[in-house]
Amino acid sequence: MFRTQTCGELRLSDVNKTVTLAGWVQRTRKMGGMTFVDIRDRYGITQLVFNQDVNAELCEKANKLGREYVIQTTGVVKERSNKNAHIPTGEIEIIVTGLNILHSAEIPPFTIEDESDGGDDLRMQYRYLDLRRNCVKKNIELRHKMTFEVRRYLDEHNFLEIETPILIKSTPEGARDFVVPSRMNPGEFYALPQSPQTFKQLLMVAGFDRYFQIAKCFRDEDLRADRQPEFTQIDCEMSFVEQEDVLNIFEGMTKHLFKQIKNIDFTEPFPRMTWADAMKYYGSDKPDIRFGMKFVEIKDLTSGKDFVVFDSSEYVAGICAEGCANYTRKQIDGLTDFVKRPQIGAKGLVYVRYDADGTLKSSVDKFYTQEELKSWADRFGAKPGDLMLILAGNRLKTQKALGELRLEMGSRLGLRDKNKFAPLWVVDFPLLEWDEDTQRYYAMHHPFTSPKEEDIPLLDTDPGKVRANAYDMVFNGVELGGGSIRIHDGELQDKMFKVLGFTEEKAHYQFGFLMDAFKYGAPPHGGLAFGLDRFVSLFAGLDSIRDCIAFPKNNSGRDVMSGAPSIIDDSQLEELQLKLDLKDAK
Repeated sequence: MFRTQTCGELRLSDVNKTVTLAGWVQRTRKMGGMTFVDIRDRYGITQLVFNQDVNAELCEKANKLGREYVIQTTGVVKERSNKNAHIPTGEIEIIVTGLNILHSAEIPPFTIEDESDGGDDLRMQYRYLDLRRNCVKKNIELRHKMTFEVRRYLDEHNFLEIETPILIKSTPEGARDFVVPSRMNPGEFYALPQSPQTFKQLLMVAGFDRYFQIAKCFRDEDLRADRQPEFTQIDCEMSFVEQEDVLNIFEGMTKHLFKQIKNIDFTEPFPRMTWADAMKYYGSDKPDIRFGMKFVEIKDLTSGKDFVVFDSSEYVAGICAEGCANYTRKQIDGLTDFVKRPQIGAKGLVYVRYDADGTLKSSVDKFYTQEELKSWADRFGAKPGDLMLILAGNRLKTQKALGELRLEMGSRLGLRDKNKFAPLWVVDFPLLEWDEDTQRYYAMHHPFTSPKEEDIPLLDTDPGKVRANAYDMVFNGVELGGGSIRIHDGELQDKMFKVLGFTEEKAHYQFGFLMDAFKYGAPPHGGLAFGLDRFVSLFAGLDSIRDCIAFPKNNSGRDVMSGAPSIIDDSQLEELQLKLDLKDAK
């Protein structure tokens, strides 16, 4: 037996037991004739003691141990004289009677500590070492606990876990597909699924009225902190439901996870907000409602005063930062630089300070009187000591820029506490969005999303105004998941395809198998998919989903540990009958 106990379970109640442990050397310390070795496994750390006076040969062997050596040790549990309150095993130590070196190790390229000296790239290159760090290991354990509780909750609510195919047909609507060449069908390709969408709808047609899957999904898109080329969804679908039924089930699942994992009770229903209000007041379809600073529009109060920036702008609005009237010019210049960054896109920033004595000082003083600035302050609900920050321009672009400024101010003022959780359902999304480049409508979610029944006539007259039976769950400004009620009526689905610019032939080529299935009786159905990686990141308080994925890709979509993606042999290309010389392309 390699071990009788783990390195995290021994306590004072085990004193005088003879035990065998196995694990990795965390550190060694030599103090006079004593050598102390910390041995680590997945479960914790235990201190080993070697005494030169008792067994010189064994102590000499311990002195040769290096970091990350794999060892097996036998000894007697004793109470520590200098206890360590920072670890669960800190009241005991092992007086070693036997030591076996199972595998030596080179010096690792970074320290295997919570506060490591390794940068992101280095840690990703040696991810198998990074996973030994306690802080990373805890994220993986948390992920396991969450998926276990998801399965338990959904099983208790009669959901069946069903696997759907990974090699599927490409349907290039939305993000780019990853494609896989077929050797047995030269010139033809599979795609990796962006989601199991069509298959879970087919399962509803088949009569499996409650489906879920912890599903791997793939999207060939630009990456950022909350995106990976491959990611995991908690994918769900239900039959004979309306929107309210879906929201209730998955709000319940979310509350269950918070209770079981974080011991947090949400006793009140999650608040709801329409997409239109989210954009109007927060400039985002995933607003962070842990703090206020709602947008205030003042276009009507600013026009006709010869300030060209405001007069020529479609939209003038701002936020009120409480208690920030004492911001220095340097701080305000820093905010101006922030909003002018290319990824934000504003052309400038107007500020109004509401000083403690009641006077208003602004960067546009020469255009507006004190009385006029006071009318702005009244609209904002500002009081002495507050700072108003105002942007102007195209409505949609300016709302997004103001939304980023709001989040930046929330961070600077300490209002975005990771230990505070603010849930929100965003509902009534637009069904369609117009693309100027291609001069056509695209589905905001996917082509199977059902329009609001009362808005169906608008498909013929004003498609851009049609609202969808679509919903997103948002926590702390992060979209955790989203879904919709699906179209189950063939005629309505045909109309949707026409609005999206599909010919009958194109619609049948891409989705004919689903439309054919609907002919045999499709129930009303709808569903939702959560991003598991984002969900775990929220619970762990992480800034990036990479830290809760065992083997993530970097921001270029590369696995720097294994070297993927890579060039493949010419012989493989020939088998696949691919003419492109990828080596030359490289």
